[in-house]
Amino acid sequence: MLIAGRALHSRLILGTGGFTNHEIFAAALRESGTEMCTVALRRLDPGARGSILDVLDAARVQVLPNTAGCFTARDAIITAQLAREAFETDWIKLEVIGDDRTLLPDAVELIAAAEALVDDGFVVLPYTTDDPVLARRLEDVGCAAVMPLGSPIGSGMGIRNPYNISIMIENANVPVVLDAGVGTASDAALAMELGCDAVLCASAISRAQDPVAMARSIRLAVDAGRLAVRAGRIPRRRYAEASTADEGLPVFDHVDGAE
Repeated sequence: MLIAGRALHSRLILGTGGFTNHEIFAAALRESGTEMCTVALRRLDPGARGSILDVLDAARVQVLPNTAGCFTARDAIITAQLAREAFETDWIKLEVIGDDRTLLPDAVELIAAAEALVDDGFVVLPYTTDDPVLARRLEDVGCAAVMPLGSPIGSGMGIRNPYNISIMIENANVPVVLDAGVGTASDAALAMELGCDAVLCASAISRAQDPVAMARSIRLAVDAGRLAVRAGRIPRRRYAEASTADEGLPVFDHVDGAE
């Protein structure tokens, strides 16, 4: 997968929030096979040692700072600029939240922030709703990918509107990364089968009863879903169709069984 010219071999991006300790996070990180992790600048002291940054450094995983907790374009832009200084990267996962209960994006503020950050030289990966029109607008202003939700952040409700996600994928000229709503491995597999380029997963792993096992499960699901979509599924049919051809089989009379 290529994002802004950078090759990522893993199609699973890991969120770092919610892990109970660094040891579990490090083990889940290894099992996930990810090459990129999101980090919320507002919830982290970049200069503090013994933090998740040490774990990420040891694993040689790219940090993708995000603007979690921002409710206006102005706040998101300032947070992104601080993140660029703190992490020495132009990459930013852009979040501009419109409602503190649903955590759904504010489309107007999101577009404004995305346009300003692209103009400022950022590689912008915006968290967006599953609206294909909004996704196109984000692509038009220069975002390097679009990251639609499957359902609200942390809900574990899976992909509630696969039709919209499919339209978004069909029309996109940049990678589409499912972001938010994954609850278990099957949700990640479905995202990939729909044609998503990658899946970002946080709560489904960090809040699982066994985060390490769930990290491995979701990694395998992402790989399986990608393989399945490349293999090509059979068409859905209303009625049965025998898997074995009936050519060459003996013909029986349905009344008395005679040939």
